[in-house]
Amino acid sequence: MAEYLVREGRWALWLVCGCYLVVVYITSRGLIAAPRYRMLQARIHDCRVRTAVCAAGPAGESAALGAVTERLDRLERNGQVAWRLLPRRWVVAIPLSKLASAWRVLHEAESQLLRLEGPEEIALRVHALRLRLASEPDPALRPLAAELAPRPGDPAAERALLIAVTEQLSRQEDEAFEREYELQRIALWLALTGLGAVLLIGLVLDHRLSLLLGGLGGFLSPLIGVMRAQRPASWGVLVLAPVGGALAAPGGLLLVRMLADPELNLLGQVFLDNSWGAPARPIALAIALLFGFSGTLFSRLALAATGQLMPVAGRAAPRAGIPAQPPAPSAPPGPGQRMR
Repeated sequence: MAEYLVREGRWALWLVCGCYLVVVYITSRGLIAAPRYRMLQARIHDCRVRTAVCAAGPAGESAALGAVTERLDRLERNGQVAWRLLPRRWVVAIPLSKLASAWRVLHEAESQLLRLEGPEEIALRVHALRLRLASEPDPALRPLAAELAPRPGDPAAERALLIAVTEQLSRQEDEAFEREYELQRIALWLALTGLGAVLLIGLVLDHRLSLLLGGLGGFLSPLIGVMRAQRPASWGVLVLAPVGGALAAPGGLLLVRMLADPELNLLGQVFLDNSWGAPARPIALAIALLFGFSGTLFSRLALAATGQLMPVAGRAAPRAGIPAQPPAPSAPPGPGQRMR
């Protein structure tokens, strides 16, 4: 089976990379953005209800209310935030950049609604926001609760403070999620580039089986971490781990071959015979799986190889323009030594 994959495994590697490319697309266009998109839809519905209440009051004919309604209509258009097969259903893609922009537009619409709502609604929202900030675990948010202290007899100041605090919280939320989305986009770009490198290495070099086992090890590493609840799962890690494991496998085999070389002889003959030159042997495949599973193993081996190269660099020839030091003069022969 291993010999068959080594000889005819090109199509298997193409198939695995193609399927993983589909997984990366679904992750980037759906799984990452879906929770925030559902929250966005709920908040849009809430803004619709608040707009209807404002339309029944004194602000029903204001231009600001019409602008808010237009913004909400634009957010629900097909292609503005999500791409759908039908106008109201069958979402096929949610780009992260469009989702981040939609949240900023929604926060601006909510701020405009605070300027149009009645005094009773403003007092209720001030009280609810004060309770929410007082119970926040982040101590940096608690001073904002003190800013919302009751101001009887001054509803305009109370409304202004509510708008200012709400806009500050919205700005912090938008910036935090945009930083997270930027990290996700970087991880997705690295994953796509890594898939291209995996295909190139699989086509040029005879290491297709070690690439597949390295990818399997990279998949198992976050899977076991999530099962043991050692660390929170991150979409960037989940997407990058199999690609990084696939690339670490042939690189690790090459490092093993270097350190097992007779000139260095740090790992022994077993690793010399089961590394870069024989990637289809069981020991070499197990090493590829371990390199894909453990990034620490690859880092330690790379540091060991770097440590072996440093003395060689120190013994290199002197640089151009710096004369070599002349040899030290030999001591004169002693009285009991004979001149030759």
